[in-house]
Amino acid sequence: MMDDSVEPQATAEPPSPQRTPIFNLPGAVLVSIAVLVAIYAVQTLLLSEAATDWLFLNFGFKPLRYAIPLAEQGPQLYWTPVTYSLLHGSVEHIVLNGLWLMAFGAPVARRIGAARYVVFWVLSAVASAALHAGLNWGGATVLIGASGVVSALMGAACRFAFPPERRPPGPAHLNPRLSIPLALRSRTVAMFILFWFAGNILIAVGIPLIGTSDQPIAWDAHIGGFVFGFLLFAFFDRAPPEDQDNSDVLQSS
Repeated sequence: MMDDSVEPQATAEPPSPQRTPIFNLPGAVLVSIAVLVAIYAVQTLLLSEAATDWLFLNFGFKPLRYAIPLAEQGPQLYWTPVTYSLLHGSVEHIVLNGLWLMAFGAPVARRIGAARYVVFWVLSAVASAALHAGLNWGGATVLIGASGVVSALMGAACRFAFPPERRPPGPAHLNPRLSIPLALRSRTVAMFILFWFAGNILIAVGIPLIGTSDQPIAWDAHIGGFVFGFLLFAFFDRAPPEDQDNSDVLQSS
């Protein structure tokens, strides 16, 4: 007797569409933004005004510390050239720095990796503070904010992140690194640098670019960071990784 029943055939389920995250950021950038936000949240939600002043005084950068004898100094002069970059004075301040950090930190972090990104952050913060101290020697004002580091990331991105002319754009972190002369001969890079310095010159003469601020903006720290990133990026660079995710959602280019 024949069995006329037909066995059900297995049907393959259609593959689910791959989801692309809205913010496809490297872990190092996400962690750095989370640290900045967490510090600002504690500062604004948990600390009193007196405690916030103490925080800025002991972890912000003050040029006056380096103009008086070391015997009269506390240990703050050793860590404040870095810790000031983790503090912010307003929501607008941290939001702007966070947005620029996403745009320019992402390609740099993808290219050099997390460890070198951390070293780059530390040294660029020191470079920004050094120029600020040199131009404001003995000043009693306190410098805070990640703007100098963000400016350094912008300078570093100028060495590789902008697509070369007459070439189709690709993932920013996989572009070849340009030498300093070649970068300056690139029309895209040259125009970016021109507008960037013009913006900081306007800030220097008291013309804010976005909104208004009751606090002076440390344009000199921006320049110190940018020059550091642009001139010294090659010391942090490595061969472009071929096995990483090549989809830069937020590219500096």
